[in-house]
Order: sequence, then structure tokens, then C-alpha cells
Amino acid sequence: MTKDSNKPVITRFAPSPTGYLHIGGARTALFNWLYAKANNGKMLLRIEDTDRARSNDDATKALIEGLTWMGLDWDGEPISQFARAERHKEVAYALLDQGKAYKCYATAEELAQFRADHPFEKYQSPWRDYDGDDKDMPFSIRIKAPRNNDQIVVNDAVQGEIKVTSAELDDLILLRSDGTPTYLLAVVVDDHDMNISHVIRGDDHLTNTFRQCLIYDANGWERPAFSHIPLIHGNDGAKLSKRHGALGVHEYADMGYVPEALNNYLLRLGWSHGDDEIITQKQAIEWFDLSDVNKAPSRLDLKKLDTINAHYLKEYDDETLFNIVINQCNKDISSQSKEWILHALPNLKQRIKKTTELIDLVYVFIRNKKNYSDKQAITEIKDNQTTLSALVATLDQVTSWDEDSLDQALRTLANESFDGKLAMVMKPLRAALVDRMQSPSLPMIMATLGKQEVLARIHIALAL
Repeated sequence: MTKDSNKPVITRFAPSPTGYLHIGGARTALFNWLYAKANNGKMLLRIEDTDRARSNDDATKALIEGLTWMGLDWDGEPISQFARAERHKEVAYALLDQGKAYKCYATAEELAQFRADHPFEKYQSPWRDYDGDDKDMPFSIRIKAPRNNDQIVVNDAVQGEIKVTSAELDDLILLRSDGTPTYLLAVVVDDHDMNISHVIRGDDHLTNTFRQCLIYDANGWERPAFSHIPLIHGNDGAKLSKRHGALGVHEYADMGYVPEALNNYLLRLGWSHGDDEIITQKQAIEWFDLSDVNKAPSRLDLKKLDTINAHYLKEYDDETLFNIVINQCNKDISSQSKEWILHALPNLKQRIKKTTELIDLVYVFIRNKKNYSDKQAITEIKDNQTTLSALVATLDQVTSWDEDSLDQALRTLANESFDGKLAMVMKPLRAALVDRMQSPSLPMIMATLGKQEVLARIHIALAL
């Protein structure tokens, strides 16, 4: 049965809670969320936790935290697939009663032997047409796949029309011999009961789709509209792995990326709208359509993500950016340090691509001015005491304490006392103020700290 186009749009994101929110899963969630929003629909969240050995509460929490960080909300409460096991069994037994499924008494040993002897053949159960009395032994319930040459057709919104002959499909197991439902059955029953109109997922599920169509058709249920998105590959075209970069959304956050940038990047990773690169959430909802998803796999490019992240960081308000940086610093900040950082942020955020880069840049505003730890900076200070004394005399005479005036004062000192070699002035000054040999613009730092603080730090350095 085909989907009724007049039905409300309901998508779902259905991750397995076996780890963090993978970057590929995050893009799948984003596409489901956007399609629902673009069509005034809903996105539901289903936790596919039927694999009890691998599923755990911490992983579920990590998935939800990842979605929340990305700003992808869902309608209603998250649904546990495991909690619906009785409903899944009910459907399997209903198909059994209707003669559309059968009890298979094949043992695990018999199945293993068949696979070993016939690795390229599909298994055909000898119990498919058994009509004798029930046997007092464990059994699984298998669906009766049609054994004709009819075609199962899926009109995929991304891949186009795809066909498989029904005879190519095996009698898949619906209920295992221990009474637990299989993934394929559980997904179909849940999608049906949740009124899912569109299934948007990775193309690694394409084979499952045809097998799931057997279950839809056997029950007389309407199939959802399917869309299978090509997977994300590494920048070398190989299957994405840790060697290509971080795999979990939480890792991208730790690396200094912000959710707006990651959403924008993932949206463009396999979908396009002309030549637009920076796409706001409002625009994404307005423009998103599954027909614009590329058929070919996308390649992860962290340099491109850096560029997009830099754009969004420039747009962040200073207070929000301050809170992100302080959380990453994991340090208590004095009110004075906060004032300095907020004053400097409009300049600093023009220089960065990731929030983690700010930690080094704001060090000058949070360090204990009485302590020096950088060996090169300490050596620079001790070797240039005369220069530091000259800096005190020069800066003490500066009346307009702004960046331009300070820059001019430093250049004048270099011209008059150091043959115009500005580095001879800047290097010991940077060491004294920052306790490092690299920093943002010194005039900017000095203007931010104020005259009293700058002179105090130089005097401390002179006492080393």
C-alpha cells in the first residue's frame, strides 16, 4: 500500500542507545526534524533499546543530551521500543493465526550448519508448509514471503524508484525462539502504531526496507514514504572512522564547535540550496526538501566546518560566548577578569574558528599576575630589565589610554631607543603582561587592562 499524501507529516528519529550520538545519526535527526518543521508536522523520538546487552541508560542520556545541544526537539515523550515487546508479539501471533507466518522449529545448530554449507544461499525453512500438530520444542515465527515474481516497488524520495522481486526475499524471523521480537518486526509495528508518515534514514537500511515491506503488506498496513540518505564518508572517500575526526556530537562540542555551525554544516553535507553556504535555521525550515538530498555519499571536511563555525562565532553575543569559554576553562573568574574578557571579546572573536582557541587568548585576563610559569617568558623578562624600565617611563606619560595612542607610544619608543626595531619592545612587554610569547594585539590587551594594571604587571616583572 502506498502512503496517503493527505496524512499529517510525522517523522521519527530512532537511535539505538549503545553509545553517543554519532555524527551520521545527528544528520539523520536533523533531516527528520527539518522535514517535519517544513511541513508543519511532528518528529517523534524512539529509543530502539531491544538489544538489552548493549543498551544502557547512560547511552540513552548521551543521545538525548546530544539532540538537546543541537537544538533538535521532539514531540511527546521518548518512546522505548523494548517497552512495546508485547505489542510486537501480538502482531507476530496475529500473522501466524492468519496463515501469513509459520512456526519454524529449526535449531540454532541446524541454521549454523546451513550457513556454513551454503554461504551464498538464502535459508528456506522445511517447516514453512508443515501442517501437523505443534511440537513440544522451541520455535521461531517466520513470515511467509511471497514465492512469486511480483516486484516490491519503493518510490524513494532520494534514491528514486527501486525494485526487488519478492522471490529474492527470505522468510525473515519475526519472533525468536526465546519469544523476543526481531528488530525488523519491532520497527514496522512501532512505525505503524506511531502513524509515521515518512521514514528518513541512512541508505544502509535500504535492504531492510524491502524486508519490512513484507511485514507492512502482510498486515495490510499502509507503508510510510521512504527516503534513504547516503552515508557520510571521510575526506578520503573511505567509510567514516575515528581517523577522519571526531565521531560523536559531544566530541565536536568539546573541540570548540557551536550547534548552529554543526547544524549548518550537516545540512550542507548532502543537501544543497543553490550556492548558499551559510543557512539560518529559519531558511533551512523554509527551503528543506528531500528531493534536494544528494544521492552520492558526502565527505567530512573539518576545514569547511571551521569556516562555518568562525562565521557563527562572530555572530554570538559576548555574554553567551563568555559563558561558553568559562565553562571550557573550568575556572572561577573574578568580576574584574570577566569585565576585561567581555571588553576584549568583540576583538578576540574575529580571530578564532573554534571556542577552544579563546582559552589561550583570554589567559592574559585570568592569570595570576604575580606568578610566571613560561620559561621563555621568564628568560625574556630577566634579559630585558632595562627595556621594561623604559616601558614604565614611556607608558606612565600616556594620557589617552586607547589602542591607537598606545600603539603610537610603543612605536615611538622603538624608534628612539631601539633603532626602530619594534620587536625589541614588544617581546619583553608581552612576556611581562601575558606570561607567554604569543598573544593577541598588545595595544588591545593594554587598553583592556587599563593603565594601572599594565604598570603593576611590568613592576612585578621587574622584580623577578
